[in-house]
Amino acid sequence: MFRYAKELLLVIYLLLYSDYYMDRLNAIGWSFNVLFFGAMFLALIGALYLTAYIRQALVRHAFALTLFASAVFFDVYTRVTADYLRYSDFVSLVYSGGFIQEAAYQYRGAILHAVLNGLLLLFGIGLKPRRALALPNVLRVAAPVVAVLALSGLLFLRAGEGARGLPVMYTPLAYLNLFAYEALHNTVGPREPVTLARTAPAVGHDIVLIIDESVSGNYLDINAPFGVHSNLKQAPAGVEIFNYGYAASIANCSADTNVTLRYGGTRADYRRINSTLPSIWQYAKKAGLRTVYIDAQRTGGNLQNLMTQSEKNDIDEFVQFDQTRVRDRDMAAAAKLIALLKDDRPELVVINKVGAHFPVHDKYPDAFMAYRPTLPRGQFSEVADTGERTGFNGQPDDWVLYRNAYKNTLLWNVGEFFARVFAEGTLDNALLIYTSDHGQDLHERGNPGLNTHCGGDPVEEEGLVPLVVIQGRGLQAPDWSAHLAANKNRSSHYNIFPTLLQLMGYDLANIEAVYGKPLSVPTADEFTFNYRFNARLGARAEWKHIDLGSIVTPPRAPASVAVGQ
Repeated sequence: MFRYAKELLLVIYLLLYSDYYMDRLNAIGWSFNVLFFGAMFLALIGALYLTAYIRQALVRHAFALTLFASAVFFDVYTRVTADYLRYSDFVSLVYSGGFIQEAAYQYRGAILHAVLNGLLLLFGIGLKPRRALALPNVLRVAAPVVAVLALSGLLFLRAGEGARGLPVMYTPLAYLNLFAYEALHNTVGPREPVTLARTAPAVGHDIVLIIDESVSGNYLDINAPFGVHSNLKQAPAGVEIFNYGYAASIANCSADTNVTLRYGGTRADYRRINSTLPSIWQYAKKAGLRTVYIDAQRTGGNLQNLMTQSEKNDIDEFVQFDQTRVRDRDMAAAAKLIALLKDDRPELVVINKVGAHFPVHDKYPDAFMAYRPTLPRGQFSEVADTGERTGFNGQPDDWVLYRNAYKNTLLWNVGEFFARVFAEGTLDNALLIYTSDHGQDLHERGNPGLNTHCGGDPVEEEGLVPLVVIQGRGLQAPDWSAHLAANKNRSSHYNIFPTLLQLMGYDLANIEAVYGKPLSVPTADEFTFNYRFNARLGARAEWKHIDLGSIVTPPRAPASVAVGQ
């Protein structure tokens, strides 16, 4: 029995993915392609078998650990997202690698299951061979290398596609090869200076872009009959609020949206624009504005959302809240914004709020627990973006608790945030644009998975965000009301950057030629969001159109909850 332990462990491991293989075969159907798929599958299995019989223990163990790590990575992703790991998804995960420690807490259960499965592969390769193999050892060592390179070549020719249904331990390694190739052959040019002409006098007021985190447009009262109280439905004295209703986000992942909001990428040309044209900070400084970035999500000077040190150099004041508990950071951001609105200096202020990113267990005080029952409290008070979901298995009853905790978080981080800004801020000489980076999949349809956004097969709500313009009543600004009716529920993030440039006094015709239409004109937006933002190697981005007729909105809350609001 022990003589065949290696083979037995490998066979059991491969059988764990039998449904995955069969799903791919069923999708291919009976055609010539199935022969090619079968040949590739058998070649990779053969390479795995040869790897297990490498004579030198150190070399064999090195391959075992590498393939184990790759397989676990793939397995964790599919467990968390209930979706296949595509190359574009892999690139997005690499860009988010700085937060891997926090992600480990969030998905501890999925990681544990994947590791336990992967141990079969690890020991199947790593155990000492007990039988001889009539094949030169050099060929055994070459087998896994050739297998990964062959798969990498196939994926290169197919723009990153083609690994679905093949043994999972090779896929992330092939993706890593493609990513390394792209990094070495990056031909993006240098960042350009500001060349657009300004046609207006110096800006004499504050311009503020507030980017919330994971706030879905269908969960706020400004858009849904039973949405959460936001304090944006009725304008306070001296303030005008223009609600553009539902808007389409740039993407359903934070980094993709945020970098595009800062650089102005368009649907047709976001890669070039984001990589080579000036940032919003450069345009603001050219317009004579002081620049301020308030990052309520990160601490310790750490950068996020693809911000670089070079970009940071154009920010006059970089604000984080190292000593503030996560629950209170949006209130600290509100206090900082209030102070900036009172300092009598024209500024561009960009805020990344904590918002309602998971975990939402502890992102609100007890006094704001209006929606019940909710997720258990006290475990994640100092976790901004990720966290272990103890007792959360993605079942329908779990999602009921999650949605209630989410709504409590909105009541605090949106409703109370604006309550404080309106009560204490000086808004007569300021214009604020409020949105969120992306929406949320709160699994109202009963679809599988534990994730709420960044899915490779997203629901429409993942790209649904609020979009609101707030200004002092006497401020000299574009006539928002002229086209509000036409643009409401028909605009997107792509209209924000041109709007900011128009507010800074840049020539409207030149703005539209490069960046598209601002909110002051009919936007005629496509109302789509990008869920394959990192499409590479000649592949194209993939866009999801939002049909407002199919959007799920919160149901009427029980009477006790309504009173609690």
